[in-house]
Amino acid sequence: MLSALPSSPAMTEAATLREHYRAGKNALLASLAGSGSSTRGIHSLLRRLARHTDATLRQIWQRADFPVGCALVAVGGFGRGELFPNSDVDVLLLLRDDSRVDGNPALKGKIENFIGACWDSGLEIGSSVRTVSGCVEEAAKDVTVQTSLLEARLVAGSTKIFAALVTELDGVLDPQAFFVAKTLEMRQRHNKFENTPYALEPNCKESPGGLRDLQLVLWVASAVGLGKTWDDLARNGLATAFEVRQIKANEALLSLIRARLHLISGRREDRLVFDLQTAVAESFGYHSAPTLGTGVSSLPPEGAVSPRGGPSAKRPMVRASEALMKRYYWAAKAVTQLNQILLLNIEERIHPHTAPMQAINERFFDRGGMIEVASDDLYQREPHAILETFLLFQTTPGIQGLSARTLRALYNTRSIMNAGFRSDPVNRNTFRQILQQPAGITHAMRLMNQTSVLGRYLWVFRKIVGQMQHDLFHVYTVDQHILMVLRNVRRFFMAEHAHEYPSCSQLAAGWDKPWILYIAALFHDIAKGRGGDHSELGCLDVRVFCRQHDIPAEDAKLIEFLVGEHLTMSRIAQKEDLSDPEVIGAFAKRVGNERYLTALYLLTVADIRGTSPKVWNAWKGKLLEDLYRYTLRVLGGRAPDADAEVESRKREALAMLALHAEPFEAHKALWDTLDVSYFMRHEAGDIAWHARHLSRHVGTATCVVRARRSAAGEGMQVLVYTPDAPDLFARICGYFEEAGLSILDAKVHTAKPHKGSPGYALDTFQVVSPTLADHYRELAAMVEADLDRTIEQNKPLPPPGKGRVSRRVKSFPIAPRVDLRPDDKGQRWLLSVSASDRVGLLYSIARVLAHHRINLQLAKVTTLGERVEDTFLIDGPELQQNKAQIAIETEILEALTA
Repeated sequence: MLSALPSSPAMTEAATLREHYRAGKNALLASLAGSGSSTRGIHSLLRRLARHTDATLRQIWQRADFPVGCALVAVGGFGRGELFPNSDVDVLLLLRDDSRVDGNPALKGKIENFIGACWDSGLEIGSSVRTVSGCVEEAAKDVTVQTSLLEARLVAGSTKIFAALVTELDGVLDPQAFFVAKTLEMRQRHNKFENTPYALEPNCKESPGGLRDLQLVLWVASAVGLGKTWDDLARNGLATAFEVRQIKANEALLSLIRARLHLISGRREDRLVFDLQTAVAESFGYHSAPTLGTGVSSLPPEGAVSPRGGPSAKRPMVRASEALMKRYYWAAKAVTQLNQILLLNIEERIHPHTAPMQAINERFFDRGGMIEVASDDLYQREPHAILETFLLFQTTPGIQGLSARTLRALYNTRSIMNAGFRSDPVNRNTFRQILQQPAGITHAMRLMNQTSVLGRYLWVFRKIVGQMQHDLFHVYTVDQHILMVLRNVRRFFMAEHAHEYPSCSQLAAGWDKPWILYIAALFHDIAKGRGGDHSELGCLDVRVFCRQHDIPAEDAKLIEFLVGEHLTMSRIAQKEDLSDPEVIGAFAKRVGNERYLTALYLLTVADIRGTSPKVWNAWKGKLLEDLYRYTLRVLGGRAPDADAEVESRKREALAMLALHAEPFEAHKALWDTLDVSYFMRHEAGDIAWHARHLSRHVGTATCVVRARRSAAGEGMQVLVYTPDAPDLFARICGYFEEAGLSILDAKVHTAKPHKGSPGYALDTFQVVSPTLADHYRELAAMVEADLDRTIEQNKPLPPPGKGRVSRRVKSFPIAPRVDLRPDDKGQRWLLSVSASDRVGLLYSIARVLAHHRINLQLAKVTTLGERVEDTFLIDGPELQQNKAQIAIETEILEALTA
C-alpha cells in the first residue's frame, strides 16, 4: 500500500489561505441571504467583500516577492471597491516601463506563480500585466480599457508607480471624446436589449435602466471633473437632493437583486431569467398570494405579498416573481429617467448651448429642438403646463424631445399630478387634444409613459405599468404591449408603412376618426391583472373616461364596443369554421354594421401584432381578412347563400382550369364525389389546384401528395389524396412533426365513393418551417416523396415522443385544458385543446383520436408564442356515449401532460 505524499509548504499555505478566504466570504454572504427585502447595508456588504478580497490579495502579493516599483491595482468593478458574490476579481499587475517580461524568466515566473496562487486561494481573477506606458497606449486605443482604468485602485505595491499611472491617464483623457464614446456605447447596448427596461428576462446590470446606466453617469462625470460620487454631483449642481436620494435607493435595489442572483445561481448571473425569478423573489420575502383588492397595487411594498382576508376566487393570484419584477421595472424606469436627465446636464456642461432660444409661448422655449421650461418652478405654479408639454411636443415643428431642465422639472413634480389634477377640466381637454392630433401620438404617449406622466394622469394605466403577463405569448409587460398596439394602429394611417399591412392601410385611409382607435388601443388591456374578465372591466374604465373627457355618445359607444370585443374576432377567425354561414351570420349580428366591423378588424390586427414577433404570421392575417370579407357581405345585405357561394367558386375555379388547358369536364369525376362543405371550405384557387392534380386519380388506389407555396404568402400548402383510414390524420401529423414542419391549419374532407371505390381523404395542410423560405423547392420535393411513402407503408403508429419544452414553459406552465361539446346543430363535436407547446403535441392528440376511430373534419391549429390553442371539428360513433367521451378527454389530457 502506497503512503500519502507529504504536502509542500506552498500547498499547505494555499489551502490555509483558501479556507480563510472561503470562510470569510461565506460569513458575509450569510448576512446577504438573511437580509430579506431591505436594501440597507447592501453597499456596505459589497465593500466588505472587496476588502476581504483585498486582504487575501495582499498576502499573496507579499509572498510573490515582486521587484520594488511594481504594484497590484484593482480595476473595473473591483476597482470601485465593491465586489458582487461571483464577479471576477479584475486586477492589473503594473510594472515599471523598464521592466520586460520577455527575456526575464525570474519576473515571468513570479507573475505566473502569483496568478496561480490567486486561483489556488479561491479567487477567480481576471488579470492583465502592463507597464505604465502600455496602459496609456491601450487606453488611447480602447475606451473599454480607459473606462476600466478610470476606476483603478491601489491594492498593494508601489504608491509611486500607481500615482504615475493616474497622472499619465489624466493627461491623455479627452473628456469630450470620452463622453461621446460612452454614450454611443450605451446606445448600442440599449439596442441589444430592444431599448426597453421591460424585457421579461432583463439583465439587471446591462439592460436599459440597469446598474451600468448609473455607472456610466459617474464615469463621464468623473472624466469631465464633476465628481466621482452622487453627492459630488449634487454639490456641483448636476443633481438635486431628491434625485440623489432616488438614485441611491434604486441603485441599492438593483445591487441587492444582482447580489441575490449571484448567490442563488452560484455563478456570475446578471439576468433575471425565469428559472431564478421566483427564488430571488422569495429571498425578498415575496410569496404568491391573491391580490389585496380588485387590482394589483401599482408599486408593491417591500416584504411579502399576502392577503388581508381569506383567498377569493375572484382575486387573481399574484406570483412572487411578478411582485419582484414589478418592483424591478419601477426601479429600472426611474434609473432610465435619471440617466437621461444627468447625461443631458453633463453634455450641457461640455457643450454649452450658444444658439438663441426661441419662444414657443410664454411658458416654453425651443432650445435646439428640445422643449425647455421657462422656469424651474413652472409646473408648481401652472400644473396645466404639464400636459401642455406633450401637446407642444406633437404640434411644434422641429421639436425632437425634452431638455434636461424640462425632464427634471417633470421628475420632481410628480406629486402635483393628484386626483385634483386628473379631474381638472383644462387637463382633460388637453389630454383629449393630445389623443386627437393628426400625428405624433405614438411618440407622445411613449414619452408620457417614460416620464411617468401617463400613469399619473390616467390612474388605471398606472396599475399596469411594469406588470408581467404569464400567458406564454406576450413578450412585453402590459403597458409596453398597449403602447405597441397603439403604435401599430397609428402605422395603419401612415403612407410610409402601407406596405406592412396593405388591407389595413386601405381601410384606414377611409376612416375619419383615428383617435377612436387610439383610445380603444389604450384601454383594451388596461384591466389586466384585476381578476374577472379584463374586457368587461376595461369597458367600465373606458366608459368613465369617455364621460369625463366629453367624448360624443356615438363615438364612446364604439370605443366601449371595441374594448369589450377586442378578443372576439381573433377567436372566431382562429377557432371556428369560417365556411359555416351561421358562424358568419352570428358574428355579423354581433358587430352590427360596417363601421364597427372595420374598427374591430383594425384593432384586432394591431393587437395580435403587438403581442410578440413570433405570434403574427401571414396565415393569421388571411384568416382575419377572410372573416372581414365574409362578414362585410352579410352586412351589405347579402344573406348567406351556400348554393350561390358554391356556384360562384366553381365558376371561378373553372376559369382557372381553362388557363391550364385542362380537358373538357376533366374535373367532373372529382367534383361529383365532393359535397357542399368542401366547396364552402376551399377557395376557388385551392379547388382548381386540387382538380388539376387529382382528376385523373379518382377511383384509383394511388396516394397523391402535392406541395406548393401558400397563397397566403407564407409557408407551404400540402395536398393529400388517398383512400381513407382512421389513423390517416395521425400518420400525417407524425410525419410533419418528424420533418420539422409546424401545422397552422388543416382542412380534412372525405370524398364520397366513386363507382364502388372506397371513400377518399382529401386533406389540405398549411405548414411552416424556419428554413422554408430558403429551401422551398427542396422541402416541397421531400414532402411529396416522403409523405407519400409514409402513408403507403401503413406501419403501426409509433408511440409519441416526449418533446422538450422551453425554459419559459417550464417556468410558467399552464394547466392543459380539454373541452368537448356538441356544435349548435348537435351533429358534430367541437374539441378545444389548450396547452403549453412542445414538439409532437399535435401528433399525440391525433393518435388518441385515431385510437377511438374519430373522424376529423376540420382542424384549426393556433400557436400563440409558446402556448397552443387547437380546435377540431369531429364526429364518430363513440362521441354519442358519455363513457367514451370521458375516456377521450382523459386520454388527451394525459397526452398533453406526458
